[in-house]
Amino acid sequence: MSGAGPGRGRRRLGARWRRRRPLRTRLALAVTAAVALVAVGVCTAAFFVVRSALYEQLDLSLTQSARLAAQRNPGSGPDVLAGECRFLAAPACAQVVPADPQDDPAAPYLLPVDATARAVAAGRHAPYYTDIVHAGHPARMLTTDYAKGRALQVALRADTVEGGIEEAAWWLALIGAAGVLVAAGLGYWVSRTGLAPVTRLTATAERIAATRDPRHRIELPPPGPPGREDEITRLAGSFNTMLGELEQSVTAQRRLVADASHELRTPLTALRTNAELLARGERLTAEQRERASLALGRQLREVTGLVNDLIELARDEEPQPLVERVRLAPLVEHCAEAARAHRPSVPVEVRVRGEVVVPGVPARLTRLLSNLLDNAAKFSPAGAPVEVELVARGGGAGGAELTVRDHGPGIAAEDLPYVFDRFYRAGAARALPGSGLGLAMARQIARAHAAELVAEPAPGGGALFRLTFGS
Repeated sequence: MSGAGPGRGRRRLGARWRRRRPLRTRLALAVTAAVALVAVGVCTAAFFVVRSALYEQLDLSLTQSARLAAQRNPGSGPDVLAGECRFLAAPACAQVVPADPQDDPAAPYLLPVDATARAVAAGRHAPYYTDIVHAGHPARMLTTDYAKGRALQVALRADTVEGGIEEAAWWLALIGAAGVLVAAGLGYWVSRTGLAPVTRLTATAERIAATRDPRHRIELPPPGPPGREDEITRLAGSFNTMLGELEQSVTAQRRLVADASHELRTPLTALRTNAELLARGERLTAEQRERASLALGRQLREVTGLVNDLIELARDEEPQPLVERVRLAPLVEHCAEAARAHRPSVPVEVRVRGEVVVPGVPARLTRLLSNLLDNAAKFSPAGAPVEVELVARGGGAGGAELTVRDHGPGIAAEDLPYVFDRFYRAGAARALPGSGLGLAMARQIARAHAAELVAEPAPGGGALFRLTFGS
């Protein structure tokens, strides 16, 4: 356990450091490290390749020198054949070494002789190369077989090879350092250009958080071919789309609050007036008190209905636990009976073609149909029927169309785009009772049930509302 503690501490410290560094810095460091690693690896590989090539060339020269020495002194006994290799421009040093040390000449050897060289002379070891120091200078020596019981040793100065290797090492180190600097600049450029949309996204988000204004947008580059945008550009585009949706939501919320406050101001003022009037009941006649009490109750019901409608409109979707399979035909008949009882002067005609079952919340679908029927009955003259038709499509498995038509004045062309807006009331409807929320609520319930509700002028006059379920 004691050994694992420091390791975890170092990992936590590294993770904390990464979290505190900006993403641009981390990306620049990552790119720099990757390119620098490649540059150092290439330079290291190049160094070993150059070193191997130079030594191969020197070994080839030693092999050729050994052949020349053997040709000039065939069958020579143990002795030094040439010994001027201490000079850089001199030919190779050469000497013959016997397998038995007792056969060594009286004069000392110029080149070092060891047991491996005796083994080559005896035929027990393969020829080999050795790096030695001769006369204070680096040299390369080849020990190879020469004749029976003898080996030939040849050496050349290796100053040029060592100098070439050192020069190559310096050049490659310089190139590697330049590569690291270029990698650092490239990493900074990549992080700066690649993360520019992220920087703008962050600045926009911070500006929105500070000003609470979702109208800001991220600047995007000119659009390219479809499907060719990079991930950062797509992220910025998605963020702009989200901001647009947020702006619409905030605007709708503010408009709802403003409209609700405007709609509530009048009934609340009337409520207060009637309440103050009833508070001075001793000054009123019995008929006046009765009239004020009825007005107060009516206004309380209007305010209660308006508040309930606002609460329902604030709900975006239906609660899933309440969803069930609903047969539309009995539901339509039930809502038609309720509409006839509410407005006896307006007949409601229902035609059903096929059995339709849809997933939904019965109470909410009842509210939707009741709003449509109430709206149609409100604008229909006495004795003119409201026509309701339910048609099954696709075998009735969720596919259906319900139409509600009245024979009233219809919807003006300038009012048609706004009939489903909250609190919107056309000029012809402002003298009628209602808050302007019924159709808005009907469309919201329809969309929550994957249905679409539209309004259109009816052939021959009047308005027609078309509710479509499924495809």
